[in-house]
Amino acid sequence: MQHRLVMTIIGLDRPGLVDSVASLVAEHGGNWLESRMSRLGGHFAGILRVEVAAEKQQALAEALESLKAKGLSVIAHPDPAAEETAGGQLVFLEIIGQDRPGIVREISHALADYGVNVEELHTECTSAAMSGESLFKAHAKLSVPESCNTTELRRRLERIAEDLIVDINFEEAAAREQSV
Repeated sequence: MQHRLVMTIIGLDRPGLVDSVASLVAEHGGNWLESRMSRLGGHFAGILRVEVAAEKQQALAEALESLKAKGLSVIAHPDPAAEETAGGQLVFLEIIGQDRPGIVREISHALADYGVNVEELHTECTSAAMSGESLFKAHAKLSVPESCNTTELRRRLERIAEDLIVDINFEEAAAREQSV
């Protein structure tokens, strides 16, 4: 029987970090299913999901623990969602505006109030083209429960955007596909 694991990895960035993890997964007969990894500051951080035979799961976990000696922290968790949990309506959220503290907190708080699950979130601060000021950008993929009033949620997000002086785009997946 195959078991799925979700892992987090972090360490000072250097060549070979991904290879260290991938080699151990392969040595234990595991299959690398999906991952999101990035260099953030001087660190390399990522999450990944692998599948491994039940009888090799413990040996893989112990082998991954040995990477601490190389400065790489790996934490593995059983994947309870292997049977794929039912989501909701897929919505994409984009935010762009002058950077300031609290943007993520305000938006995430509103989403949590409506029971919205953040499936993916990518944020960055860049220099604005003309002014050189710090520009905040966020792209999120959200799962909105069927019980959520999306019109009301959209209004609340728009009010927050006005207060924060940011532009916000809240687009349902079906509408996004039609515009492409």
